[in-house]
Amino acid sequence: MNLSDKQKIVADNKSRFRVLVSGRRFGKTHLALHQLAYHARIPNQLCFYVSPSYRMSKQIAWVQIKNILTDLRWIKKVNEAELTLYLKNNSRICLRGADNPQSLRGIGLNLLIMDECADIDQAAWTEVLRPTLSDTGGKALFFGTPKGMNWFYDLYQQGQDSTNDSWASWQFTTLQGGWVSQEEIEWARQDLDAKTFRQEYEATWEVYSGIVWTGFSMTDTVKHIQVPDDINTYHIGIDFNLDPMTAAVSYIKDGKIYVFDEIQIWSSNTDELVEEIHNRYKGKKIIAYPDPAARQRRTSAARRTDASILQNAGLVLKMPSKHMSIRDRINSTNSKFCNANNERGVFISPKCKNLINSLAKHTYKEGTSIPTKNEGWDHLTDALSYKISYLYPITKSYEAQPQQRFNLRTGDDYGRF
Repeated sequence: MNLSDKQKIVADNKSRFRVLVSGRRFGKTHLALHQLAYHARIPNQLCFYVSPSYRMSKQIAWVQIKNILTDLRWIKKVNEAELTLYLKNNSRICLRGADNPQSLRGIGLNLLIMDECADIDQAAWTEVLRPTLSDTGGKALFFGTPKGMNWFYDLYQQGQDSTNDSWASWQFTTLQGGWVSQEEIEWARQDLDAKTFRQEYEATWEVYSGIVWTGFSMTDTVKHIQVPDDINTYHIGIDFNLDPMTAAVSYIKDGKIYVFDEIQIWSSNTDELVEEIHNRYKGKKIIAYPDPAARQRRTSAARRTDASILQNAGLVLKMPSKHMSIRDRINSTNSKFCNANNERGVFISPKCKNLINSLAKHTYKEGTSIPTKNEGWDHLTDALSYKISYLYPITKSYEAQPQQRFNLRTGDDYGRF
């Protein structure tokens, strides 16, 4: 497996614990697979690849490592259910998820690779996985993109201590990985807010304590909005809660979102929300962006799903097939508020007092990158972010499919699909 110059620096280092902090698309997974295969060439080795979840490990690495070792004719047996490869030299390569830490206990490892460490609970390392290396003297590699000053940051700092030969760490940008062009980097700079761009592409350690919606500005975002007469389509983000049921109402023009109204109904349901929408916006085409859980969530007396209620009421539904991560949804929304070039893409009417108040006061839990839930500031912000992250996602896997015939830049809808 060919490695870039920066990947070789990490691969060739002999330290027992190695920490790679890099921008997205640097090639972390490629390097991880290289290291798994390189170490497993030694007989009787047990090598673990651990990501935040079992599902993620399967999606990211399983097919690739299986194909690589099949081509090398190293495999003796494959266990698909347990994501385990048994090699002819009696070594094993196992893919696991940190979401089930109990399954990782009691095993002596020769090599451990932890991927996307910033999204893994520290206890999975300190309480479960670190002891698995003790009796074998096993090695560990930690890969990831920064996500605030959490335990992954602490590991990186250990590697920067030149007096400790057991640890080494590196910090590389996306561009240094050699897999993403300079042109693509510049596009990302336009699409993302400055803090997100630095974190995701330049691998810098950004402080994310405090306010969640860093792209929002009371001065620059809140503007008096008059809906143009030629606007016939409204875009409504919806968050389903009984207390309250919320919606953020907007129109889109020239790639900019103008939020001119909000709906907040207490002790309500989806039928009442639909009725309110029709009463307020008679004669308008409504495109709704609900929580993806609307496909399964049943709150009506007839046990209909929220999605079916919206569709039967004539609303056009736009929602991804699965939830975007909270982190990416927040980053997508902040990036649309204000990108790294200081270009603003969302404006909110002063009449949307509850939404403005929520954006200004919604904070992370102290010492974490987890938004608070118990103060009620998340309902309208969720409604808004479902819409923005669907239309302008920073992760390509969540982009709308071409057959939807929806112009993400202008907001023009060319018909229901």
